[in-house]
Amino acid sequence: MSNTDKLCSECFTDQGLKLLAERIGIENSQSCTNCSNSNGIKLNIEQIENLAYRFFVIGSIFKPDYGAAPLIQFNEHQKTSIKLSKSLQKDIKLFEKELGVGFFHYGPRLWMIGEIEPLKNLQNKKTRKSIFDRIINEFPTILLKENELFYRIRTNPKNPIAENEYDSSPYPGNGRFDSENHQVLYGSQDLEVCIHECRVTVEDEIYVATLKPNKALKLLDLTELIDEEGTEFESLDLSIQMLFLASKHSYEISKELSLYVSEKGFDGIIYPSFFSLARTGKIPFPTVYGISTRRIPQYKEFEKSSTIPNLALFGSPIKDKKIGVENINKLGLNRIIYDYQFGPAEIN
Repeated sequence: MSNTDKLCSECFTDQGLKLLAERIGIENSQSCTNCSNSNGIKLNIEQIENLAYRFFVIGSIFKPDYGAAPLIQFNEHQKTSIKLSKSLQKDIKLFEKELGVGFFHYGPRLWMIGEIEPLKNLQNKKTRKSIFDRIINEFPTILLKENELFYRIRTNPKNPIAENEYDSSPYPGNGRFDSENHQVLYGSQDLEVCIHECRVTVEDEIYVATLKPNKALKLLDLTELIDEEGTEFESLDLSIQMLFLASKHSYEISKELSLYVSEKGFDGIIYPSFFSLARTGKIPFPTVYGISTRRIPQYKEFEKSSTIPNLALFGSPIKDKKIGVENINKLGLNRIIYDYQFGPAEIN
């Protein structure tokens, strides 16, 4: 064990903490200076701090209807005031000793959990139209050109080689943007996101169509990070991010937005995938000193890389010859790999 190694994975009692330590630390055969075990994965101070952050902070993130925030934080200015399971109460003392920190309940800034004026106005049927107008005016319009390919997945289609199988569903209403009498074709330029979005299983017969526009399509791009004045509490940009990282309770808003955008002459919408964070491995709504990184110029490219764009095209674009089917392939899942996170199950 090197002079800088302080703990090892075998020092911990909680199994999740132990497994996470094994992924963070470095393997060597020397005995641990804390527990004398030679089999554990060794951790230096930097790795111990990383372990504390990933397990207690990232692992305690909770998601209300909109937004997300951790329940736990730690620093050198406070003493530990949280109560966890018996195994973690023992383990947390190791972090206190080595890092000189205390763990406490984190009180997030309220914008992190959805207290943003444009988002609240979107949830109000009487005020959402005014926000729809802002969205159309403040987010960019782009053209999806004839040489830009994208993908659409179908599971267990009746006739997998028929092009109309890859058009929008003739029975709209179940998706994020489609509604009665308003069909929407969903696709993505990221094939793995397509697979996630379709919730495929190993039992499914999966087919993928490669599509491209027959003419340039006018799309409203809701994945762009827009420049804004004011604070996070007034941010339209954060409101849109939270809207599309929310689950089915948000569909009423996005369906109405879809109709409104269609009425304004757009062919569709580019929107952030619900699976963006799972695809990129990023955490939701990170901050620096309480400021959203989406509002810090140096983090602009980082934030852009955290968003996977999806396509929602209005109507029946294959039937209407707006897009063409370039290719159809059968798709098989060779293996599935999960990257997972541990955290405390009980926090008091």
